[in-house]
Amino acid sequence: MSEDPRKHVVVVGGGFAGIAAVRALRHADVRVTLIDRHVYNMFQPLMYQVATGGLNAGDVTYFLRSLRSKQRNAEFRHGLLTTIRPDERIITLRDGEEIAYDALVLANGVNTSYFGTKGAYEYAYSMYSRSQALRIRDELFTQLENAAASQGSGEVRVVIVGGGATGVEMAGSLAELRDQALKDAYPEIDASSITITLVHRSGELLKPFAPRLRRYAAKVLRKRGVDLRLDTGVEEVRPDGVVAVDGEFIPAELVIWATGVAAHAEVAGWGVPQTHGGRIQVNDDLTVKGLTCIFAAGDIAATDDALAQLAQPAIQGGEHIGEQIQRLFAGKPLTAFKYHDKGTMATVGTNAAVVQLPNGLTMTGPIAWLLWVFVHITSLLGNGNRLSTLTHFTVRYLWAMRKRAIPIVGDVRPVRPNGDRAPEQWQTEKTE
Repeated sequence: MSEDPRKHVVVVGGGFAGIAAVRALRHADVRVTLIDRHVYNMFQPLMYQVATGGLNAGDVTYFLRSLRSKQRNAEFRHGLLTTIRPDERIITLRDGEEIAYDALVLANGVNTSYFGTKGAYEYAYSMYSRSQALRIRDELFTQLENAAASQGSGEVRVVIVGGGATGVEMAGSLAELRDQALKDAYPEIDASSITITLVHRSGELLKPFAPRLRRYAAKVLRKRGVDLRLDTGVEEVRPDGVVAVDGEFIPAELVIWATGVAAHAEVAGWGVPQTHGGRIQVNDDLTVKGLTCIFAAGDIAATDDALAQLAQPAIQGGEHIGEQIQRLFAGKPLTAFKYHDKGTMATVGTNAAVVQLPNGLTMTGPIAWLLWVFVHITSLLGNGNRLSTLTHFTVRYLWAMRKRAIPIVGDVRPVRPNGDRAPEQWQTEKTE
C-alpha cells in the first residue's frame, strides 16, 4: 500500500479550537490527524451542570472519533504529545510513537492553576475535565448522604474559590439544587444546614462584564442565599475548609477551586516559547513565535492583545488556523487573526443570567437566561447531545416540574461490611 501523498496536518487537542481547525480543513486536500489525551470532547461551559447533578456527563460529551463520520479526511489518535522536533517536523507521543507532520496545530487547552496556594492541589476540587466534574458530584452527594444519616445534626458546607463565570454559575446552580431539588430528595436535611460560600479575591464578580452586570450577579446570588466573601483571598486549603489571607477560617466539607489556569505540565518539554501561566506565545497570524508550520489557538495560545479565554476566541482561532494552513500549502502569505466579538454571557440560575453584546447592549433576567439556554444547546456537538440536554433542561427548569426535579445522583461510596465508606483509590486520585 503506497504512502498517502497528501499533506499531513496534526491537531493536538479536541477542544473548541482543535475541532474548529479540523472542520476548517474538511474540504482541503489534506490528511488531518486529531490527537487528544481523552477520547471525547467535554463541553466546558456546561461542566458545572454535570458537577451539580443537572446533566449526565454523556449529555455534554462528544466521542471524538465521530468526527470522521462527517469528515473523511480526518482521523483520531488517542495519545499525549511529549516532544516536538520542529526541524524534522516530527512529534513524539508518550507511548514512543513518532508522527510526521507538514503543519502542526497546538490546541490542547489548559489546566487548573492553584497559584501555589498551600493545600489547594491536595484538598480542593477543580473542574477542567469530565472526571473532575464527576468527582465533585460524587463528593457532594456523599456529603449529603452523611448529613442525612446524622439525624439532622450534619452540615454540608461548600466553599467556591473564584468569582469568574465558572464560580458564579457553580454557586447559582448549587443554590438552586439546595432550594428546590433537595427538599424532596433529602427531607432529613434542613436546608439551612447546606451553605454555599463564594470566596473571591476581587471586590466584584465577573470582572470582564459591565459594572451593572457584576452588581446584578452579586445581587441575585445573595438573594438566593449564597454568602459572598469579596476582597478575600485564600491563604490555605485544609481538609475541613479554607483559611483566608486575613486568618479567618471558613469551614467546608467540599472546596471547589474555580479560578486560575495554567498550561499542562508536558508543554514545558515541547520547546515552544511560553509566557505567564505556561501559555504558548504566538504571532498575530497564530503561528508560534520563532517556529515555522506550527500554530496555536484556544486557551493555550497567548496573543499580544490578550484575548479572553472563552469559546468564541478559541473557535474563531481554530477556523483561522485552518484557513492559514491552506494558504501555507498554496504558497500564499499568511494573514493576521482578527477576532470578532460576539458577546459574552453567564447564568446565575433559573431566569437569571447576564449577557454583554459587542455593541454595548447588556441584558439581564429571564430574557438573558433564555438566550443563554439557546446558545449553549445549539453550541453542543451532536444532535443527540442537543436533544438530551434540552430534555434535561426542560424537566429541571419548567415551573411545574422544577419544584420536584430530583437531581442526577452521584456515585456515593458504597457501605462496606465493617460499616465505613472508605473510598476506592480511583475516587481520590487527582486526574487532568
